[in-house]
Amino acid sequence: MTSSVPPLNRIRVGSAPDSWGVWFPDDPGQVPWRRFLDEVAEAGYEWIELGPYGYLPTDPAQLGEETAKRGLKVSAGTVFTGLHHGPSVWEKTWEHVSDIAALTRAMGADHLVVIPSFWRDDKTGEVLEDRTLTPAQWRDLTEQTERLGREVRDRYGLRIVVHPHADTHVDTEENVNRFLDATDPELVSLCLDTGHYAYCGGDSVKLIETYGERIGYLHLKQVDPAILAEVVAQEVPFGPAVGRGVMCEPPAGVPALEPVLAAARGLDVDLFAIVEQDMYPCPPDKPFPIAARTRRFLRSCGV
Repeated sequence: MTSSVPPLNRIRVGSAPDSWGVWFPDDPGQVPWRRFLDEVAEAGYEWIELGPYGYLPTDPAQLGEETAKRGLKVSAGTVFTGLHHGPSVWEKTWEHVSDIAALTRAMGADHLVVIPSFWRDDKTGEVLEDRTLTPAQWRDLTEQTERLGREVRDRYGLRIVVHPHADTHVDTEENVNRFLDATDPELVSLCLDTGHYAYCGGDSVKLIETYGERIGYLHLKQVDPAILAEVVAQEVPFGPAVGRGVMCEPPAGVPALEPVLAAARGLDVDLFAIVEQDMYPCPPDKPFPIAARTRRFLRSCGV
């Protein structure tokens, strides 16, 4: 008897500079980019994201040479946006997006991860704006995100995948559902980050089962439930929460990744599943052993 369950090999596993404690283009406390590339390949990953623009070389020829000689390929670039501010921020947004999109396309990738702007500063905790959007701001967010999706597709051949993120306006199940319901599936897909979604109280398996056709990309990570309970109770901003270790090495946290991968497998589509364990700041010798163990764990899950 043959199984009708689609194979897991349609899921391509990678990692990202974030898993090496890299949050900024240039920070003397971060692992140098050559070391990141060496270690991510040694840990058993074939795919990487670009990380903060300027951390890895921005010259496509140089980056192509450096990745190829390590057997690495690029799955996506990442941009930060504040599109709920409306058309007035479009030009500034596009200036930021276009350079990253061009490099992403030149590296042969098909996806651009879009992260909404934070409502409070992730380092200082300063409240920058109201954590709840007005109806007009929701309309601007969805309309401008569709515009971004159209422009990125038409100019660079990339598909945007919007990343629900802690301390942004696209975070909880309610807000993610509202965002998806208000955007065009042809223009806007979702980057489901299992850790951020759990951080904000969401159920990744339920989201995949409910909005499967909108899932265009995965970030795999887990949260430590005990630390999460503390940071929620104390209203700790995301940056300091990461410093406390709220994002933990799998399989020690939640959500369990086996059911998430099984639900993703059930979609029967090609998906990237990029490991992204937020660890900023962290000692330079800390990431590699975690990355190697995580890769072994994911192999035990069938990917």
